[in-house]
Amino acid sequence: MTIFQLSLAKVIVAKWNDAVTPVMADYIKRVIQKAENENASLIILELDTPGGLDTAMRDIIKAMMKTPIPFVVFVYPPGARAASAGAIITISADIAAMAPSTNIGSASPVQMGGRDLDETMKKKIINDMVAYVKAIAKQKGRNEKLIVKMITESINLPAQEALKKKVIDVIANDIYDLLKKIDGKKIKKGNYEIKINTKNQNIEYVNPGFRERFLSIIANPTLAYLLLMIGFYGIFFELYNPGAVIPGTIGAISLLLALYALNAISVNWLGVLLIALGVLFFALEVITPTFGALALSGIISMLIGSIILISPDSPYGDISLQVILPVVALSALFFLTVAYFGFKAQKKKKLTGKEGMIGKIGIAETDVNKDGGKVFIEGELWNAYSEEPIKKGEKVKVVSVEGLTVKVEKEKSKD
Repeated sequence: MTIFQLSLAKVIVAKWNDAVTPVMADYIKRVIQKAENENASLIILELDTPGGLDTAMRDIIKAMMKTPIPFVVFVYPPGARAASAGAIITISADIAAMAPSTNIGSASPVQMGGRDLDETMKKKIINDMVAYVKAIAKQKGRNEKLIVKMITESINLPAQEALKKKVIDVIANDIYDLLKKIDGKKIKKGNYEIKINTKNQNIEYVNPGFRERFLSIIANPTLAYLLLMIGFYGIFFELYNPGAVIPGTIGAISLLLALYALNAISVNWLGVLLIALGVLFFALEVITPTFGALALSGIISMLIGSIILISPDSPYGDISLQVILPVVALSALFFLTVAYFGFKAQKKKKLTGKEGMIGKIGIAETDVNKDGGKVFIEGELWNAYSEEPIKKGEKVKVVSVEGLTVKVEKEKSKD
């Protein structure tokens, strides 16, 4: 086997302290690409994560294994954790390191998927994950049995125990201590054995960019939920009042951002559909008032959808009832208020068109009788007739409108 000795002209250091998502996968790929383009000799990922998506985890591991550059995962700073998908990413590194007072483990598929699984599906996923990590552990020379227990029994290990039981390779206080301790270590990369030399290293940090930070922020379950609601409301406003443009624009953007975030979080899509159905019930209440029946259905649908949207076991956290209840209550109040004023407007006497003319008061410009005459109403001269004679100058009241002719009667005195 050929042995390469790497003199580190440059060490690329990445940092991630959020859930394992497609955003993280894109970030790690960007870091690896930069390291390869600049001929860096080592990549270190400082990791602190509660876990996340299985698909994103596998993308990251494939990128780590594919690059010819040695890849180190360092669970850091003290107090950090590599849980769930983060634990498997850590043990997949060429060198797995942890800081004191950190922990690793709890890699059950339920936690990585962020939702509960039925027993049959859970068993299939566990078996697949066990085979996956056993292959990685064997390749990296790590404790297969203990790593499998992280999946089957959700065990957690502090740094000292993880090192003692050969789950990781190094415990280091910081990045400089890490570089010192891995100096001279040999790793296998493909068909080659590489000896790492960390003397005279030049460290370059590659932090998440604006895009990654922004997408990570909107992947917060509460924010994604609020964006989803804003999206539905904006589109409703646009459909209810076509041409307003701004509500529709804000709604469409918010909805797309929410759907991206919810997909990254791996939500229960039944919850999304129930929330959409709730908004639809509210909208129908506005269009065809049912005196609260559809609104009640909307409240029930939206409440259930909001509660089941994110699993309580999700590494991203769930949505608090302190957020859900006010959102549902305000939604119901808003749509019921719109429905009330809409219904009231329908009952109100029309002020324009033929119907709006009825009841208007004017002055007879000529004598008016059954054969006709002229009346002056609100600045306009109208042809008119009356069942009773009306003299010029008397006040008249419009009874009905027939084409371009109005039927009038004498305005009764209020004395």
